[in-house]
Amino acid sequence: MSVELDLKGLIPAIAVPFNEDYSIDAPGLTRLARWLAPLPGIKALMTNGHTGEVFSLTPRERAEVTRITVDAVDGGIPIISSIVCEGITDAVEQAGWAKEAGAQALDIMPPHHWLRFGFRPQHVIDYFTAIGEGAGLPLVVHVYPAWTKSSFSSELLAELAQLKYVHAFKIGTREMNKYARDVKAIRAVAPQKALLTCHDEYLLASLVQGVDGALVGFASLIPGLIKDLLDAVAAGDLKRAMAIQGLIDPLKDAVYGDGEPTGEAHACMKAAMAAAGVIDRATVRPPTIAPSADELVRIEAAVAGAGLSRKTAA
Repeated sequence: MSVELDLKGLIPAIAVPFNEDYSIDAPGLTRLARWLAPLPGIKALMTNGHTGEVFSLTPRERAEVTRITVDAVDGGIPIISSIVCEGITDAVEQAGWAKEAGAQALDIMPPHHWLRFGFRPQHVIDYFTAIGEGAGLPLVVHVYPAWTKSSFSSELLAELAQLKYVHAFKIGTREMNKYARDVKAIRAVAPQKALLTCHDEYLLASLVQGVDGALVGFASLIPGLIKDLLDAVAAGDLKRAMAIQGLIDPLKDAVYGDGEPTGEAHACMKAAMAAAGVIDRATVRPPTIAPSADELVRIEAAVAGAGLSRKTAA
């Protein structure tokens, strides 16, 4: 039996452990999901995000990752699956596979061709409507950075917020003026819907904008610290929140450097997870490249400095 879906809080976008031959490490994924699921403050797990190297997975593998994760948590926590496709027919089909695998909600990424050519607002409404009607599952709008051609205007986000299948927004605007406008626009028309930061690289700055939680890959590594940060912000304790962010910063610098999450940053995070004992190996699928020797030294030093282990990372 599945638990009730609550999207306000902390939702890790989970990494996928691979074997040395690049096949999915099902036992490793099961252990990761079972470690994360019962931790305090975690409301759901999300599969097939960028952290999960979704672009390296075949459509059937994406459904399999969701199935493994659903089986691992055994109804104890909801599982969200990301859908990243090029067209409506494909998206509805893959959404159906995710539902069959046990997903209780879907995170909808913009099609890649929108990044290249842009879109008309009606394209977006039609895309979300078709997936929502086809799967019959709650949808999370995955908001891409403001500098991309697939950036949604504040007006379009407000329109999406009024669709019945849209329940939450995973907001990765990465331009704080627009981020504030977007939050205000959605709140004005749908105050009950969940707004979640996905700014792994500046959590505190994005959390104090009045959002409801965080849906981030970084929570695969430091769920406990991010939960503490969410609690401090919710309590209005800025001094404590700044102190917690100070503990996060060395790990953030080692994983993300001066930029935002990328394929190689996800490889760095996997290396940190392996160094902390959260996963057995840091294998990434090509064309993503594993960290260099110098990067590994910095990552391992940051993990050691934070005192992380499978037990203490929580």
